[in-house]
Amino acid sequence: MTATVERRATPDRGEGIFALQPFKRGEILYAGVLDGAPVDNHSHASQISKTKFGFHTGLGSILNHSCNPYCGIIINESGAHDIVAMEGLAAGDEATYDYAMRNYRIDHFPSPCCCGNTNCRGTITGWIDLPQQRKDAYAGFVAPYLLEIDLEQGVASRKGVVSNRVLAGFKTAKGQL
Repeated sequence: MTATVERRATPDRGEGIFALQPFKRGEILYAGVLDGAPVDNHSHASQISKTKFGFHTGLGSILNHSCNPYCGIIINESGAHDIVAMEGLAAGDEATYDYAMRNYRIDHFPSPCCCGNTNCRGTITGWIDLPQQRKDAYAGFVAPYLLEIDLEQGVASRKGVVSNRVLAGFKTAKGQL
């Protein structure tokens, strides 16, 4: 199988993952694989259900955060996060995603965000901290358990109704929420 992404040095962030070919919206750049061993929540752990965390093997843990990402996630059959283009990527573009697309709360990044985007939130935050407009923009590219937690926590009553756009755009390898 031909590689579609590669690990490279990035200015100011160590390493990142870069596209080796163009990608269209909805195309998978990288298929996630879970380690299989249970882990506690930490800076490289991914939330994989409402209550569990896991570690992605291979290049999955090298993907950098961005407050204005090119990519999102979908859940594959194994429960891992596949990295999917949210918009077109050119060969050479860094494949970034918002860590809030996978984790409801993020407590492990106390230093400022260094994504450099004009809409940077200043810190890496979880799904719970995103404004509804940003959640709507991520429709179809976030983990389904995040919406389930929002509904269970009554976020609809605190932040406005969970958008029908977010719910309608939600797909996983196993179907829809």
